Amino acid sequence: MFSRLWSIFLVLLVLLLSACAQTTPYQRPQAPIAAQWPQGLDASGAANATQVAWRSYFSDPRLQALIAAALDYNRDLRIAVARIAEARAQYRVTDADRFPSISLSGSGSAGETPADLSGNGLVFNGQRYDLALTNVSYEVDFWGRMASLSEAAKRNVLSSAEDRRVAQLSLVSEVAMTYFNQLQCDALVRLGRSALGSREMSLAVVEQALALGAADAMEYQQARAAVESARAELISAEHQRNVTRNKLNFLVGEVPLSLPAGLDMDHQGLAATLSVGVPSEVLLVRPDVMAAEQRLVAAHANRDAARAAFFPKVDLTASFGVASAGLSTLFNGLAWNFQPVIALPLFDGGRLAASRDLADIRKEIAVADYEKTIQTAFREVADLLSQREALARQLQSARINEDAQVHRMDMVQARHHAGLVNVLEVLEVERSLVSAQQNTIQMQRAQLDALAQLYKALGGGGA
Repeated sequence: MFSRLWSIFLVLLVLLLSACAQTTPYQRPQAPIAAQWPQGLDASGAANATQVAWRSYFSDPRLQALIAAALDYNRDLRIAVARIAEARAQYRVTDADRFPSISLSGSGSAGETPADLSGNGLVFNGQRYDLALTNVSYEVDFWGRMASLSEAAKRNVLSSAEDRRVAQLSLVSEVAMTYFNQLQCDALVRLGRSALGSREMSLAVVEQALALGAADAMEYQQARAAVESARAELISAEHQRNVTRNKLNFLVGEVPLSLPAGLDMDHQGLAATLSVGVPSEVLLVRPDVMAAEQRLVAAHANRDAARAAFFPKVDLTASFGVASAGLSTLFNGLAWNFQPVIALPLFDGGRLAASRDLADIRKEIAVADYEKTIQTAFREVADLLSQREALARQLQSARINEDAQVHRMDMVQARHHAGLVNVLEVLEVERSLVSAQQNTIQMQRAQLDALAQLYKALGGGGA
């Protein structure tokens, strides 16, 4: 009668506590950003970045080959992929604790008791053989502690997958920007060689005029200085091209032996605007924001697990098998054992309370990290939208200035051939033209960089 009452009491206690220990549902924090982009920014566009694959956005065949090689060989991306596998393995380890652990065990023992210790004055020989299936310490997850830990591990897997998308997008953008830098360096090297050749021709003309007495030493020295200045700029441009090539090789990891022909900066095809949409719709699908949210959900689950640890822990230990005093009769005798254990923490020096507080603090940190990630994303996109518009206007002005300098150069050369101006004036106008051409090239590269960064900031699509 007592045992039956005790069993009923335990069942009622378990049901009562389980009603108090339900896990709390996760609620996404409200995004701490404005509902619209800052006024004056053009958020319209023809395509949603998340639905545009990088092969469609970056149309240069040579750049496509480099990005594909980087995605195959880049070490940072390989580490990100390995992190996913690591998180998945950890999830399997954690999730396995929710299931019983069953093993097959066998044992045998033999012993002899001396006559003076046997109690009957006779030597006693004893043997025992056991073979059993055992279920060792299976925890009944009444309060959801094990489920919460499993959920946290699963969210870590999802977070690692989003981190991998972050790494891939960053790599695609970085390879594209480095490639555009290389195109700029190539253009500057070509421009530098042309400028150096032109100034060397001017120097030769001044040398002839000096020999004939038609020019003075100042004109000659200025022409020489112009040549050496152009030579120094060319050397610097060639050095920057080598540095950029080395960086591109580092990013790609293993550059293909044969690459298709590429396009120049004027024909990269990135001018088509991307649709930015509403901040709350665009930013929440960015992989870094999604990764931060998965970490937040994991912290929420860990907090539930830490709170569930205050409730009784129910472990079941059972075994079923055969036992006998001899091997020949081993399967004739059945043996079983069932041992439920309920343990309620009473005093642990504050360990459980500290673990709960730690889980609460880590969730607060995860919430702050999530909100900061969204705010950072909002600022990045807003800045890039402004930069996209500003660079478009700057590039237009740079091209108008370059065109004006070209016409100015044509006029000063015509005057020089007519003997109306000297070589120094021609060199000065030529210097202005080269500067305008360099500025146009730099504006082109800056615009391409901004468009590549905007594709990344909007969470561009996959392959």
